[in-house]
Amino acid sequence: MSEKNFDSSAAHPRQSEFSFEVGTRLTAEDGTPMLGRTGTISTPHGQVKTPAFIAVGTKATVKALTPEHVEELGAQAVLANAYHLYLQPGAEILDEAGGLGQFMGWEGPTFTDSGGFQVMSLGSGFKKVIDMKSVDQSGPDDAVAPGKERMANVDEDGVWFKSHLDGTKHRFTPEVSMGVQHQIGADIMFAFDELTTLQNSRGYQEESLERTRRWAIRCIAEHFRLTDERESKPYQALFGVIQGAQYEDLRRKACQDLGAMAFDGFGIGGALEKENLGTIVGWCSEELPENKPRHLLGISEPDDIFTAIENGADTFDCVSPTRVARNSAFYTPNGRFNLSGARYKRDFTPLVDGCPCYTCQNFTRAYIHHLYKAKELLSHTLISIHNEHFTVNLVDSARRSIEDGTFFAYKEEVLRGYYAGKPDPQGLVVG
Repeated sequence: MSEKNFDSSAAHPRQSEFSFEVGTRLTAEDGTPMLGRTGTISTPHGQVKTPAFIAVGTKATVKALTPEHVEELGAQAVLANAYHLYLQPGAEILDEAGGLGQFMGWEGPTFTDSGGFQVMSLGSGFKKVIDMKSVDQSGPDDAVAPGKERMANVDEDGVWFKSHLDGTKHRFTPEVSMGVQHQIGADIMFAFDELTTLQNSRGYQEESLERTRRWAIRCIAEHFRLTDERESKPYQALFGVIQGAQYEDLRRKACQDLGAMAFDGFGIGGALEKENLGTIVGWCSEELPENKPRHLLGISEPDDIFTAIENGADTFDCVSPTRVARNSAFYTPNGRFNLSGARYKRDFTPLVDGCPCYTCQNFTRAYIHHLYKAKELLSHTLISIHNEHFTVNLVDSARRSIEDGTFFAYKEEVLRGYYAGKPDPQGLVVG
């Protein structure tokens, strides 16, 4: 269906099967209203109390954990990736299995990211993280990792890309992404968008943003068509993705354009430097509809979490808790540490004293250190349980602190402990 004859602002009758209710508003210490809030997302597979950290299960698994682990550590929902599941085992397999949740044995709400990030990052040879260093804006429009060939090419209709698994060629368009995500069957999906980097010129950012807007209309049209065609399936909510890099006018324009469309919620994505995270999330929260949830793609550091929450993000996700666990890193109220160090060989205390997670209640640092050194995979599981619990609990506690009016005191306590004796954390955020 073309952009010209489709009304992207008109709601679908089944959208009432998904809802978001705003709860307590965050106020500054002087009583001034702020953008942060609590809320409740209601899906066919249950509710998500927000703010919430969504555990990442990229390939229909939170790495090294069973669904029972994920539930017991407190996660409310899981996010999988359309790009990876499309390549393996194939979206049609999940459809035949009854959808993502049924396939992986997870009973709660599920999300799928559209695959746009992976198409562009893996297609550019950057693998996990694209180089997001800002450059002279008259600079290049074709960011490719040093020594790598471009494996993804964008045109008006979509993206050609080569599989990072076997080099086979594939085509993603807005319609293909919607078809794949409908087959995967998550409760919340994301529209297909073009990810740019901070190395792209201002001119290219404008061109890309307009292309993402046109793709958004096509996504909604195809989503509604598939919703009608698959009427026996539970309703799947569709979130639009806000791009625009670090330009205020482009971010606000994207929010205004997509905010007027019949999306169920919004993802805030794209390239941005860490120090600009709160400002950019704030621009988006000021422009987007109040009654729809906002998901920030790809953060998990405590300072980023608090910044995102107070500027209006409702949910967010990141692979970091399990990724760093596989390298022996564990989170504590006093920062992140690596169990590979020799000092843990005879440390018979839990990862964190008083932590109620399964790992801390049953195992010692010495034991997990031994597992890691012996290359036993159980070390990945035990540290991942703890790290996911730590992050989920951090956000749950932030939600409760908004409700009882202690958010800023809680934030100060957490950040003072976590970053004690360290310089301000530096880094880049992508989504």
